[in-house]
Amino acid sequence: MSGTVRWGVLATGGIAATFTGDLLAMKDSGAEVVAVASRTEASARAFAERFGIERAYGSWAELVADDTVDVVYVATPHSAHREAAGLALEAGKHVLCEKAFTLNAREARELVDLARERGLFLMEAMWTYCNPLIRRMTELVRDGAIGEIRTVQADFGFAGAFGAEHRLRDPALGGGALLDLGVYPVSFAQLLLGEPDRVQAEALLSPEGVDLNTGMLLGWDSGATALLSCSIVGDLPTVASVTGTAGRIDFPQGFFHPEHFVLHRPGREPEKVVTGPGPQGLSGMQYEAAEVTRALLAGEKESPLVPLEGSLAVMRTLDAVRDRVGVRYPADDRA
Repeated sequence: MSGTVRWGVLATGGIAATFTGDLLAMKDSGAEVVAVASRTEASARAFAERFGIERAYGSWAELVADDTVDVVYVATPHSAHREAAGLALEAGKHVLCEKAFTLNAREARELVDLARERGLFLMEAMWTYCNPLIRRMTELVRDGAIGEIRTVQADFGFAGAFGAEHRLRDPALGGGALLDLGVYPVSFAQLLLGEPDRVQAEALLSPEGVDLNTGMLLGWDSGATALLSCSIVGDLPTVASVTGTAGRIDFPQGFFHPEHFVLHRPGREPEKVVTGPGPQGLSGMQYEAAEVTRALLAGEKESPLVPLEGSLAVMRTLDAVRDRVGVRYPADDRA
């Protein structure tokens, strides 16, 4: 690949706008946005005008057929990730796909197999893993700063007035708290401990059959546990904590894109850990954009920060949670 990575943005919602804004604000990043697609040409053109993008398409197929696009950022709701990412991979495009990666582990495995078969780069857009503070935390844990991990606690939730017609209440669209919000606590725990050996869960379900409020207890043969929760009917603190045999790391509200964390160790003053000030006005998605750009320019097919096997393991855990609480999506029954 040449010295510039050319991005195509698939979908024009809020998360696509945030990502595109962050990517365009990255100076000397080796990346540019050359095209955008939506299901309607009007939406794509409005997005292109907003961000100064040269080409706008009224279909996904036109975007993935554009020879000037190197990598496609899939920003649709997760119910369309399998279709959209698969379309891009079939067309020979590298892909960054929003999280939750897919609706279930089967769909995720299909995408991973397709990318590997075609020799293409694929990454789940788990921006948390690319955040400098999360990377610093994993370094400290790996170096034994808090000893052996015993407990991880994390939650993500907010109370919203979601009517029966809202996508978060629709099983066909992967509705519920788990895939939208619960993916963050689960991914956080598995970043540190890997795939759990045991999964327990309880949930409050909506009349439509999606989870509104879910609690999870994950267990590992090492004796470590993770207590996680997510909700779309309650304002949870959205904090995280990692406790080991020799200390603890606490993340404040917004743990999934932190500005600092606090390291506690016996006999020492609490240590506030921060990174240098990043570009002003950016959300934090620039870190995942930079990682994809770096990997593509290096000729890599997978990111070491967001490995595909890790994304598959998270999807298996999310499937297990849904199985425990009785949530099924129509996609689960499709072969």
